[in-house]
Amino acid sequence: MTLGKKKLPRHVAIIMDGNGRWARSRALPRIEGHIAGIEAVREVVTFTRELAIPYLTLYAFSRENWTRPKEEVKALLRLLGVFLTSELPLMMEKDIRFNAIGAITDLPRPLQKQLRGVMEQTGKNRALVLNIALSYSGREEILRAARSFAEDFARGAVDRLDEEAFSKYLYTAGMPDPDLLIRTSGEMRLSNFLLWQLAYTELYVTETCWPDFRREAYRKALGDFSERERRFGSLKEA
Repeated sequence: MTLGKKKLPRHVAIIMDGNGRWARSRALPRIEGHIAGIEAVREVVTFTRELAIPYLTLYAFSRENWTRPKEEVKALLRLLGVFLTSELPLMMEKDIRFNAIGAITDLPRPLQKQLRGVMEQTGKNRALVLNIALSYSGREEILRAARSFAEDFARGAVDRLDEEAFSKYLYTAGMPDPDLLIRTSGEMRLSNFLLWQLAYTELYVTETCWPDFRREAYRKALGDFSERERRFGSLKEA
């Protein structure tokens, strides 16, 4: 499918699901699915940059994922560190700003330091903001924002509460809400991801497992989005 000048989203969010299923279908260890998933991340990020889509948010590790087997969690965090090291040159070359969202302090301290370092080094890049959600919970994000707002209200720093004011306390403050949410591997749920921000987001679910979600699969999702009419609760104009 050729996208050409078709309508593209400003912000794409992706729930990257199916690494384990992909590995199991090939009689491989689960970690092999995660390794293959990194290749898909690289391809999707690169294509997003080529299309001049300015925001991309990837759901990499939820707070619930801490309950997985310890060896798998260790391997995932190790892969994240490898990813940050290997992809930093590409992010600098392609003018991509890296941003980690979620309860980052849950992560091992060396990884926290590495994340902060990459965010600092890419902080002046402007072509694409790449958000990676780590130890992330949508409900916890809303609670965190509500607590911060209440504290600011109590000391007189804010005097009103509306959607615009509240959004400034979210991890995605200053960014547009996602126009398109893609979920791979066929599951039909949000999995506690960006619960506030996805209120009017278009949803696209594919049976393709994340390691197989490459350029053409992404192009198909964007093409589907471009054909939709977004109404935001209003009626279609006559």
